[in-house]
Amino acid sequence: KTRATIVNEAKKAGANKRGTLAMARTSDPHSASAQFFINVVDNPFLNFTAETTNGWGYCVFGKVVEGMDVVDKIKAVATTTKAGHSDVPALNVLIEKAWVNENNLASA
Repeated sequence: KTRATIVNEAKKAGANKRGTLAMARTSDPHSASAQFFINVVDNPFLNFTAETTNGWGYCVFGKVVEGMDVVDKIKAVATTTKAGHSDVPALNVLIEKAWVNENNLASA
């Protein structure tokens, strides 16, 4: 079950740089609930710029500290269009294990 949406905290979060994790959302800036993405390149256009519909950005909440080679393999999977969404992996990609490294929380 998807939980309630959360308030977008991108204003006080880090930048969308390669290897960071950010919350996915709809066009509503405060609609994040369960999905996230891994930035595979620096994406400054996803950063907070203003408290406007187009300026809220996407909130970074973590970063990959080991395994960017795996992220690069995921990035290399062929994509297609499904249900009106582009860049959907043609093969299912499943992250089987992830963990929080509490020693790196402050630098996320």
